[in-house]
Amino acid sequence: MSMQIGIVGKPNVGKSTFFNAATDAHAEIANYPFTTIDANRGVMYVRKPCPCKEFNVICTPHNSKCISGTRFVPIEAIDVAGLVPNASKGRGLGNKFLDDLRQAHSLIHIVDSSGSTDAEGNPCGLGKYDPLLDVNFLEKEITLWLMGILKKDFATIARRCEVEGKKIHTTIAEKLTGLGINEENIYNAIKKIGLDFSKPSKWDDEQLQIFSDELRKISKPMLIAFNKCDIAPDDNIKKAEDLRKIGYIVVPTSAESELALTNAAKKGLIDYKPGSSDFNILKESELNEKQLKALEYIRTHVLQKYESTGIQKCIEESVIMLKLIVVYPVEDETHLTDKEGRILPDAHLMKIGSTAKDLAYKVHTDLGDHFIRAIDARTKRIIGADYELKDGDVIRIVSDS
Repeated sequence: MSMQIGIVGKPNVGKSTFFNAATDAHAEIANYPFTTIDANRGVMYVRKPCPCKEFNVICTPHNSKCISGTRFVPIEAIDVAGLVPNASKGRGLGNKFLDDLRQAHSLIHIVDSSGSTDAEGNPCGLGKYDPLLDVNFLEKEITLWLMGILKKDFATIARRCEVEGKKIHTTIAEKLTGLGINEENIYNAIKKIGLDFSKPSKWDDEQLQIFSDELRKISKPMLIAFNKCDIAPDDNIKKAEDLRKIGYIVVPTSAESELALTNAAKKGLIDYKPGSSDFNILKESELNEKQLKALEYIRTHVLQKYESTGIQKCIEESVIMLKLIVVYPVEDETHLTDKEGRILPDAHLMKIGSTAKDLAYKVHTDLGDHFIRAIDARTKRIIGADYELKDGDVIRIVSDS
């Protein structure tokens, strides 16, 4: 299963705008709650140095893009319906939101840092709502959703584990199949909060909620995108620092600015690369006064103030949060090509700690099943199945198939 990042938040905070700015898809954008009914899926890109510069070759990417020596590596994004308070009880589109979220490995929580939308996502005036309330409520809703699933038949399951000598974390993992939560996540959550592995029947509702909350943090880590940062009151921007002090990753973002810049770049009006701190106007004569003013506003109120629109930073911080590296498989370690002659064609995101054999399976099941050895394209050395991959590795897999 490919890695998937969920774009989450209450209605009307700029989730779909963020999604559009970060992907090649075009979700509907409108200023009213529940515009996004069905989950929109798209591809976001992580920036990494492409080995083409180091090897002095012109690459021909297949599953990714290379722009001036920077490789843009794909990762799946899902933009889900807006979440409102009590969604875990089925309010609003709550059940659909939570179902859409099942396979997300991490979350980017879009928060309206301008404080201009209330808890339901309705406009309420600039600075009238505390954005920190959104952080708390979304975490609580996901925790209560997880707890609701856990509590079903939990007493029976717990007693059976004790009588039959089964491991509670293994049994819970079976129950949570399909939620993107594995046995290791569950074991670590139980251990972290000090619950008794041998006596799950003694866990009370309060402990189950604490466990569910810890499981949420471990299995679906969350980054906060402080969106609409260009119009946010200074007091709200300072709240981002308060969140960082207690361990959150917070990135000021302006999804509207990124969307405007990428659209202008697609039309050839400006030279702009996602994640950049500036842009160059290429066709000033084709831009009217309003457009030029809008671009200058973005430059002064977003790029110069925050160093970027924040969209690309959110994607890359999410990848760091997920502990992912990028590896380049090839079929010819001398020419760095695949069987079709494409140079450095594919770039794969892999978990830190993944091995050469894991990469073989990532490329194709048969390659993993018939793995013989791998070759490091830089050193030309043979490496074994248990070789731990490093970020930027270029690897040839040798198999007997």
